[in-house]
Amino acid sequence: MRRFEGKTAIITGGARGQGRSHALRLAKEGANVAILDIADQIDTVVYPMSTPEDLAKTEQELKELGAEVLAIQCDVRDQAAVEAAVAATEERFGGIDIVLANAGIMASYGERKHDIQAWHDSVATMLNGVYYLLRAVTPGLIERGRGGAICITGSTSSFRGVAYKTEMLNPGQMGYGAAKHGILALMRNFAMVLGKHGVRVNTVIPAGVRTKMIDNEFFGADLSDDAPGGWMANVMDHGPVEPEEITNAVTWLCSDEARFVTGQTLAVDMGTLLV
Repeated sequence: MRRFEGKTAIITGGARGQGRSHALRLAKEGANVAILDIADQIDTVVYPMSTPEDLAKTEQELKELGAEVLAIQCDVRDQAAVEAAVAATEERFGGIDIVLANAGIMASYGERKHDIQAWHDSVATMLNGVYYLLRAVTPGLIERGRGGAICITGSTSSFRGVAYKTEMLNPGQMGYGAAKHGILALMRNFAMVLGKHGVRVNTVIPAGVRTKMIDNEFFGADLSDDAPGGWMANVMDHGPVEPEEITNAVTWLCSDEARFVTGQTLAVDMGTLLV
């Protein structure tokens, strides 16, 4: 029997990147999947974000795997939109078992990084949006009484500062770091309350992942090209990993194989946090 047969997963940022990879794996493991994605551009983000076409393509790929799918264009900065998406998922599938708070942006580089709006967009997407999602799914998870698993996408920036020049104290970079630090508090508090209901809450901590967030012309020109030696180094001396490597960890955290794992941060960082 597949690990998530008969279960339902809701995934933010599901149109591409890590979210898409997670969705495909959970579908292969038998889950019904709701994918939420802004599928639009945020003005303070310089690299091309996901599109409605990306969302539709991932939806089709999931259906081809035999999954029941609900694709929703949803901006996680909008609390009402998140609540509506959760309600629609619960109505369609009769409940939610797996929650992946994955949506993320990087407004740390590009011409708008110094705008204070870059701070607001970063925190609204990666901290407010996570809280809106967890707050919306919690009543149903408790009421249904069948347990569940929540996994939040953090970052090595959840534990350390990465600024190596004054310019990096910009609103976009600081908003990213603040949000990624903040989700650890959300994870630990929700884990403490939901544990007695059989709901586990954890955080996966990737280092560099080969998605459009860093795999673009702007990231190198604005950040990595002038970085000091050893910046974001790891003990395995490896470059960015593929999204599927993070999916492996998320899949385990959400499975019964990790049924007594909660309140934890699982770093898939090649030893970045050791350096």
